[in-house]
Amino acid sequence: MRHLAPGIKLITSFSRDSWYRFSILILTFVFYTSYHLSRKPISIVKSQLHRNCSNVIHPADLNITDNVTWCDWAPFDQNNYQNLFGVLDNCFLVAYAIGMFFSGMFGERLPLRYYLSSGMLLSGLFTALFGLGFYWRIHSLWYYCLIQALNGVVQTTGWPAVVACVGNWFGKGKRGFIMGVWNSHTSVGNILGSLIAGAYVSSAWGMSFIVPGIIIACTGVICFFFLVEKPEDVNCTPPQHHESVEQEPLLRNSSSNEEIFSSDTSTAVETVEDHTEAISFSGALKIPGVVEFSLCLLFAKLVSYTFLYWLPLYIANIEAGDLSTLFDVGGIVGGIMAGLISDYTGGRATTCCAMLIIAAPMLFLYNKIGQNGLPTTIGMLLWCGALVNGPYALITTAVSADLGTHECLRGNSRALSTVTAIIDGTGSIGAAIGPLLAGLISPTGWNNVFYMLIAADVLACLLLSRLVYKEVRGWCGYTTRQRGFKEI
Repeated sequence: MRHLAPGIKLITSFSRDSWYRFSILILTFVFYTSYHLSRKPISIVKSQLHRNCSNVIHPADLNITDNVTWCDWAPFDQNNYQNLFGVLDNCFLVAYAIGMFFSGMFGERLPLRYYLSSGMLLSGLFTALFGLGFYWRIHSLWYYCLIQALNGVVQTTGWPAVVACVGNWFGKGKRGFIMGVWNSHTSVGNILGSLIAGAYVSSAWGMSFIVPGIIIACTGVICFFFLVEKPEDVNCTPPQHHESVEQEPLLRNSSSNEEIFSSDTSTAVETVEDHTEAISFSGALKIPGVVEFSLCLLFAKLVSYTFLYWLPLYIANIEAGDLSTLFDVGGIVGGIMAGLISDYTGGRATTCCAMLIIAAPMLFLYNKIGQNGLPTTIGMLLWCGALVNGPYALITTAVSADLGTHECLRGNSRALSTVTAIIDGTGSIGAAIGPLLAGLISPTGWNNVFYMLIAADVLACLLLSRLVYKEVRGWCGYTTRQRGFKEI
């Protein structure tokens, strides 16, 4: 071995299991990055669909009858263009929220590779069709609303499938940290989508959709050829999903030294009985913690998506619109920190609750002092992004995977997708309601919008109070007697 090149020594130091786990993490990261990359263009293109045409130089041979709206794209050239943009957003978000509840059940009953591949191909098609409206000279609101709704439905294939796949390959020991890093695909996709859409928006906004559509379709082809759903499919060691039944609480992570990309085959790994019958919707709701975390995510996602859709406009009021991407950067850091803290403390609910408690006054401060100079704006955006998106990221990743592999399922491995879909579907209701409420409240002043966000943050925190109490009791040495489903 001493004569081998350093690079080869490094490669051979990892086991076959490790390489498979690493490749699954990279592949699913790329897959969901492409999902978010294809969602972002609409928020960038809005500025071109309706703008102040009096500041735009028009062609000399163009006969202009209205100097204010000649460069706008009908039907968004009317005075009610903000309402029309709101309709577009809600067509996607409502369809996504409704479709998510059904997507998880389909994901449990269909091969994940086929389900995810077809979802990305269809997402690429509908994303490109929106952009083709530019070249086909389509000015019908119904066309764009229909495309948005259909895209919202097919985009629901992504999240339950990728979380289920990662959950199949990685156990509890370092799941929070792994998924915290992995969940940065959301922010990476948003940033890349903004850059790609921005490169074409001023010349031909149709390409702002067509290029991301091609990208996600290509990742769908990669998924079809390379995704491995479960370790057992390639004779790899399955991970340890939970601890022995005597240990409390449920979401408390093992303090064992489980390796990130490998499984210690010498430890006692539970025998997995792969049931052929997927879990029902009502059965998934009975898993302890699913209802609480789902409702918590509703309010957490309400806050996050309100920032996603309205932050560029809010910051534009202080002439710093490009800074909105810092909120996503803060979200990456917040997701990683939430995962690390929850792994170390063994308390998923407590970690979420603590970050939500700090986020509420931070949102208040951002509204009060966030406009006092560029350094203050940057700092507040990073802090708010971390505290708002940290709990959101932890719930949709590690918590969903924990609950989807709950020991009360007694080895049923076909619950991850359904549980993930219920949690994220409920959260998506908040994602649809938040921007809508912001649009209705903003005419009365931005202060009221921030009060609404703070109230949602507090409600999200309160919904976790029972779970936090159980985790604290577990830390103090109290145990809960098991009755049917194990409490947390």
